[in-house]
Formats: sequence, C-alpha cells, structure tokens
Amino acid sequence: MPGRDALKIAIEKSLDLVEIAPTAKPPVCKLMDYGKHKYEQAKRDKEARKHHSTVEIKEVKLRPNIEDHDFETKARNAIRFLNEGNKVKVTIMFRGREITHPDLGKALCVRLAQFCKETATVERDAKLEGRNMIMILTPIKHD
Repeated sequence: MPGRDALKIAIEKSLDLVEIAPTAKPPVCKLMDYGKHKYEQAKRDKEARKHHSTVEIKEVKLRPNIEDHDFETKARNAIRFLNEGNKVKVTIMFRGREITHPDLGKALCVRLAQFCKETATVERDAKLEGRNMIMILTPIKHD
C-alpha cells in the first residue's frame, strides 16, 4: 500500500504509522499507538532489571600475624558477604620483612578457605602480587 494511503488511515484511526523494517523492500510499517508502545516497553525493561542481580566483589583485608579472634571476625564478614551473593577478594598485606614469609600468607588463605568451605569455593588460588597476596572466593549456588 502506498505510504500516503497508510498515513491517511492512521490519521483517521488516530494512530501512528510506525516503520518496523526500513531496510526491507518495500519498507514494512505498522499502525499503532506509539506512546503506549514506548510505555509498555519501558515497563518490560524495568521488570527485567528488577529480576537481574549484580555480583559485587567485597574485600577482606588481613595481615599475616592476625590474632584468632580478629581472624574469626574477618571470616564471619566474608561468610556474610558470600551469603549475600557477592564474591570475596581476600587480601593479605605484607609489611616490611613479612614479605620473606609468603608461606604464612598462604597458610592464612587456606585457613580462611577452610573456614568458609560450606558457603564458598576458591575461584582463584592465593597468589602473591607485589606486597599483597590475593585469593578470590565465590559463593556456592544453592538450587
């Protein structure tokens, strides 16, 4: 149908003539209430975003010579972050001559992973990066 005739019909029915496929030969158009269409599309997009969750990376910082109670507090925080569905980045900071004992940091990472074994899996093993040792824990999916 010629564009002029389609536009005349759209005006009579107080609708909009919306081009659906402009690259087709001939171009495809549709009669619709464009404002209503945009509103419904925005509603669908908002509903889709509501059900979409983002995963954040929370960080827990430790030192190699941490006391037991402080370690347990940090570990409980890590478990809380994991239960919220976030990943946890465990950073062990070495200062001064502590860097000569990376085995202490590695043992601390293993201890924390053991503490969190029911709620997390190790995504990335402990690795020394400069003066920090970093390990990443991911929450276990419960279906």
